[in-house]
Amino acid sequence: MGGQYSTLIILVVFLGLMYFLMLRPQQKQQKKHRDMMGALKKGDHVVTIGRLHGVIDEINQADKTVTLDCDGIYLVFDLRAISSVTSQAPAAVTAPVAASEAAAKEAPAADASAAAEPASEAAASDAPADDADDSEATK
Repeated sequence: MGGQYSTLIILVVFLGLMYFLMLRPQQKQQKKHRDMMGALKKGDHVVTIGRLHGVIDEINQADKTVTLDCDGIYLVFDLRAISSVTSQAPAAVTAPVAASEAAAKEAPAADASAAAEPASEAAASDAPADDADDSEATK
């Protein structure tokens, strides 16, 4: 009777070890890959299962496809073909917008000073011309 229980205990321990050594890590890896696929967005740099590197141009969730820009060549792949993400796209592109707004605010001030400069240049260019006319008149 004791031999039957020991065999059953060994079988249960073996199945438990198999779960924790083989199945559990595979499930964790699958969950990590699902999370990565859910976080894909336009501008991410990715590598396909064929080791092709590209930048995501478009994601079509209805067809489960992704369009990659590979140095100007656009290729369409299944979403499952994405192996890894090498670098994420910037979350928000607010810094360049803020910089362009600051430049736009400075531009009218620069235009006003530029508009004032030609008038002063014209006055400055008229002054030597008057001096030249005066010198010709005295001769």
